[in-house]
Amino acid sequence: MTTRILICDDSALARKQMARALPVGMADQILFANNGVEALTKLRAHEADLMFLDLNMPEMDGYEVLERVLAEDLPIMTIVVSGDIQPEARERVRKLGAIDFIKKPTDLALVLSLLADYGFYRPGDLENAALSDGALNVGNETQAREISVSLNDYLQEVSNVAMGRSSDLLARLLRVFVKQPIPKVDFIANSELHMVISAAHNSDTYSAVCQGFTGAGIAGEALLLFADASFQEMAELLHYDAIDGESVNVEVLMDMSSILFGAFLKGMGDQLDLKLGLGHPSVLGQHRQITELLEHQNSREEQLLCIEISYALEERNIQCDMLVLLTEDSVPYLEQRLQYLVE
Repeated sequence: MTTRILICDDSALARKQMARALPVGMADQILFANNGVEALTKLRAHEADLMFLDLNMPEMDGYEVLERVLAEDLPIMTIVVSGDIQPEARERVRKLGAIDFIKKPTDLALVLSLLADYGFYRPGDLENAALSDGALNVGNETQAREISVSLNDYLQEVSNVAMGRSSDLLARLLRVFVKQPIPKVDFIANSELHMVISAAHNSDTYSAVCQGFTGAGIAGEALLLFADASFQEMAELLHYDAIDGESVNVEVLMDMSSILFGAFLKGMGDQLDLKLGLGHPSVLGQHRQITELLEHQNSREEQLLCIEISYALEERNIQCDMLVLLTEDSVPYLEQRLQYLVE
């Protein structure tokens, strides 16, 4: 009897990678859902036996899906596949009924091991069945190839995994839970940068630090926009002796940029298969509105690939936005990497 599998992830690249990770003949038809709402519709119709579930999705995230599965007693076994690798995230999904957790990018050997552990797969059996049935032999790869992946989708998934690493480091250092937003990816002009930033339209003041980076084929800079109202609480979390004053604010900026930039860019570089060299961080300005802090970008004419991540700490009044700005010249390398992954 074949296992009916549902892959629920808002990322086309993640759905493609998960489908390819399944052994030949594992499923005669793999079902896909772009978000939790779509997944629940299929689960209520009893269309799947095993679900691979992402956590970070629009409309309804993975936590909400697991809560509904429990509340409605839906007959499904769930393995979470996520870039959010915080210890607390793993613990929460287990309490909500997930049987296991796989971190992104997907480890093919781990997928096979878990499928074998839970009785869905025995090495050799499915492959032998597939060899005698042409339809089974090509099913998974054919469905994976039919999934189209755009450059924006690729960068969003790369950012999602890199964000998981930076959030995990922040969570472990501060003993907090970092809420995972969905990274925003836009191709924009420098002069339009302030228009796409989530926090740019409020009246709060921010302080900012930036740090350039380069690699073989890409270049850009990372910016951290830290809400002034968050400085004192963050200084307390970082266990500073003093929690007020301009020198403390600068120290918070530098420490936060070191934590977030370092882990995020390392995670991004690992996925792009390159080593990113980081420049020296510098403070762009303090206690100003975001439009003023970004004035240094307006004089440049080139287009940018902008990745925005709004970090928030659960039960804490702390707000900071990280922007990763990739130059126009980086696009060919990124497109080459995407093509390599989807072939």
